[in-house]
Amino acid sequence: MNINPAEFKILVVDDVVANVILLKALLSREGYKIATATSGEDALNKLPIEKPDVILLDVMMPGMSGFEVAEKIAKMSDFEDVQIIFLTALNSPADIVKGFKLGASDFVTKPFNREELIIRLTHQISLVAAKRIIEQQTNELKSTISGRDKLYSVIAHDLRSPLGSIKMVLNMLVTTLLPESVGEEMFQLMKEANHIAEDTFSLLDNLLKWTKSQTGKLNIVYQDIDIVDITDDIVEIFKLNAQLKDIQITYKNDVHITVRTDVDIVKTIMRNLLSNAIKYSNSGGSINVTTEDSDGFAIVHVADHGLGISKDGQEKLFKQDVHFTTFGTANEEGSGLGLILVKDFVDKIGGKIWFESEEGKGSTFSFSIPKATGTPL
Repeated sequence: MNINPAEFKILVVDDVVANVILLKALLSREGYKIATATSGEDALNKLPIEKPDVILLDVMMPGMSGFEVAEKIAKMSDFEDVQIIFLTALNSPADIVKGFKLGASDFVTKPFNREELIIRLTHQISLVAAKRIIEQQTNELKSTISGRDKLYSVIAHDLRSPLGSIKMVLNMLVTTLLPESVGEEMFQLMKEANHIAEDTFSLLDNLLKWTKSQTGKLNIVYQDIDIVDITDDIVEIFKLNAQLKDIQITYKNDVHITVRTDVDIVKTIMRNLLSNAIKYSNSGGSINVTTEDSDGFAIVHVADHGLGISKDGQEKLFKQDVHFTTFGTANEEGSGLGLILVKDFVDKIGGKIWFESEEGKGSTFSFSIPKATGTPL
């Protein structure tokens, strides 16, 4: 680490004027900026004015000792991290321990050796310089992350509405027009455009929610809801998307279950799981959704009979530091964000998520939601 001494200030505190002059001359020759004080009271008065990086502090001073000065500095929040090197003739273990307890960074014994003093001072300055670099990089990183999150949020929010309109128009055209009315080739292009719009809208929606979650701006509103009704609503919405791929979705439940949770979060979880199930199911396949009551939790299962996940892929699921995604059965692309968002949201509402998968046979994703207090077991 290259250190420019001129960027650092040393406060020399000693009641002996000759020592102050000697230290000032010595350290100035090394290139440091120097401030001086001839008593403990003088040092405390100059501290907020000079703002030193290191204090060379004499211990044995009349009025207020160096130990007392260090004790007062430790209570000053603006200077609690300043490096203190005690200059002292005291060298007993008890005095040294006391000094370190009061915040000393190092000791230099009087009469001091020039080379030793410079080496010990350089070491403390290196720590100060390293801390400056860390603080600078931390601030830069925070600024970068804040800018990134803001950019994600703005992009997702501003694009979500117009893309939603495009998605609805394409969805209506694909479901109402007959292939023979526009030609088979044009109809296939419309279907492909509809798939792209659906996937992009889902990505933007996930991105917006993920950004809110990571920046602490996600507002979770708990209320008692019937998980069966919510699941049924989401399944009905996705039946249309599934039909475009000739996939059948069935929903089975044995009993209505009241849970206490956030409706929007649960809907987001289900949308992502059903979207994935459709993406990785073969044309002509089926998806089975079930809900069950289990030990204080409602459990939702989404099972497909499609591609399944390889052993290697299973280990990468839900990991934020691993970008894992594969193409769907109709070459649909994925962002890898959906399941990470699902895991984050399930954790936030106090549930758990797990899965079973076998390559070539399909996958079942399940998640639990705490039941409302007072709901019969």
